[in-house]
Amino acid sequence: MKTRILQIVSFLSFRDKVLLLSITCLILPVIGTFSIYNYLTKDAVEEQAIISAKNELKLTDEYLKKIFEDMLYTLNFIQLDTELNVIFKKTVMNSADSDHDSQYLVFLNDKKVNKTLETLTLRDQRVYITIILNNGKIYTNYSSNEYNPKNVSGEPWFENLRTLKGYRSIWIAPQTTMFASEKIKSPHSLSVARVLQDSISGVYGYAIVTTTVDRISDILQSENKDNSILLMNEENLLIGNNTDFDRVLSDKVNTKEYFQTENIIRIKGKDYLINTRELSITNWKLISLIPYEKATFRINAIFNEIFIVQTTAFILFLFLLTLILRKILNRLIDLRNIAKKVQSGDLTVRSSLKGNDEIATLSTSFNLMLDKVREMIEENTLIQSRKRQAELEMLQAQINPHFLFNVLNSIRMKVMMKRDHESAEMISSLSKLLRITIDKHKGMITFLEELEINHDYVRLMNMRQRHEIGLKMSVSSDAYHIKLPRLVLQPIIENAIIHGLNEQEGLIEIKAKYHNRTLMIVIEDNGIGMENEQLTKLKENLNKTDLSSHKESELNGFSSIGLSNVYERMKLTFGENFIMQVQSELNKGTKVSMVIPIQEERIVCIK
Repeated sequence: MKTRILQIVSFLSFRDKVLLLSITCLILPVIGTFSIYNYLTKDAVEEQAIISAKNELKLTDEYLKKIFEDMLYTLNFIQLDTELNVIFKKTVMNSADSDHDSQYLVFLNDKKVNKTLETLTLRDQRVYITIILNNGKIYTNYSSNEYNPKNVSGEPWFENLRTLKGYRSIWIAPQTTMFASEKIKSPHSLSVARVLQDSISGVYGYAIVTTTVDRISDILQSENKDNSILLMNEENLLIGNNTDFDRVLSDKVNTKEYFQTENIIRIKGKDYLINTRELSITNWKLISLIPYEKATFRINAIFNEIFIVQTTAFILFLFLLTLILRKILNRLIDLRNIAKKVQSGDLTVRSSLKGNDEIATLSTSFNLMLDKVREMIEENTLIQSRKRQAELEMLQAQINPHFLFNVLNSIRMKVMMKRDHESAEMISSLSKLLRITIDKHKGMITFLEELEINHDYVRLMNMRQRHEIGLKMSVSSDAYHIKLPRLVLQPIIENAIIHGLNEQEGLIEIKAKYHNRTLMIVIEDNGIGMENEQLTKLKENLNKTDLSSHKESELNGFSSIGLSNVYERMKLTFGENFIMQVQSELNKGTKVSMVIPIQEERIVCIK
């Protein structure tokens, strides 16, 4: 995929590439900004919605707490009121008495209990109290036409009630209401029950307080009609004002940990933010459901508005960018067209672009380059013409050196015919030296050829001076094949003969060894040597690269220009790794050492 994109981009023109790059650099930050903005603001909106839901749950908790506290207060009053409990105990103990006084006393007690129960609740509270004693006696604050309280003992939860101790209460899950007048208005009711007992008599009765679920549903009604608040008991049964939520959530909730933290749940294809709060009196939980779409509606609206503004600005900016780029790139296209004409061979065209920008500068430089190219072509044409003329003259001049070599060979042959072999060898050595000096096409020779040249040179020098100079060579055979610039040893040998030995009798020794791609050469004489000051000046002259600045100076043993010439040629040939060192001691002689790095192509095979 990446390769495919690169191939497509490579076929685009420079203008299209710049435009594509500009659009990309513009779109990516916008997309990134929108994404980050949407992510951060949605989190903030969700957090605000959760905080609002928590506050609403807290307020709902306070209202429910009031209802539940009233129900518990009723139970506490019934259980703790001394007068009522005395009546209850007497009723249980004297249930078998049937005399007139006892019946009258029972009547008075019943009247007192009923009056007390009526005062415990207000009429509009719709709270129903049921007290069942062990002897079957029942007290209620409602008519028996509403409900037969004897049926309470047959309810499934009544067995759990019998197991309670002390002041513990049991909250009974919402069930179908028992009261006839409430069946239409509030078909479900909620109850709390407690055992009536003391340490002496034990259990002597049960108290049940019941209220209608619609009282709780009214409280669970959220101020926002899109939001829903549900109440979940310990058995995960739900009470609320939205039966669809009751049914769906009842199917989803199978553990108490399901609503431990805020979550997002999908109900009938819609996402809802869930928040929970545990009631302060019971172990029941309040559940808040907020439609996710409604929670983020405002931020989505803002996002859409910003998106429209940004898109409009982007289109406007893109239009302006296209106009500006077209104006700029058209100048480059003009310059490209001129370059194509130059490529086709027309060097007379020139760019007419003006201005102070980089393109104008490039145009000016391009024109100057064309002028320079034309000048170079004309100059090169003139040089080639002169070169052809020089080659012709050189060809003619080559007749003279060849004539000279032929004459020398003729002289050598006549001398040999007269059996003067020494003179013949001298003429042969001179011929070789002249040939290697005049032949300018032979820049590199083998080290063996260099040694032979210096052997001939010393032989000629011995002919012209009174005292003979000895030449000793200690060279390893593998060094013979190394190619070097011609005449690199001759200037050093010449210095040794003329200045080092002062044309007196002496010995010059050449040592050479090839090892590990390095050729090491040492030329040593036993002449008069140099003082330290003279040696220092020689080394200073050796490090100067401008040979024209050297003066021919005799430093009591060496000519600096000859040695510098050798050093410069070897440095240019073998690079910075080439090393030349000069050592000298007065009245003991001078030694020149060279360390030459050799590449494979410098080694030749001599058969």
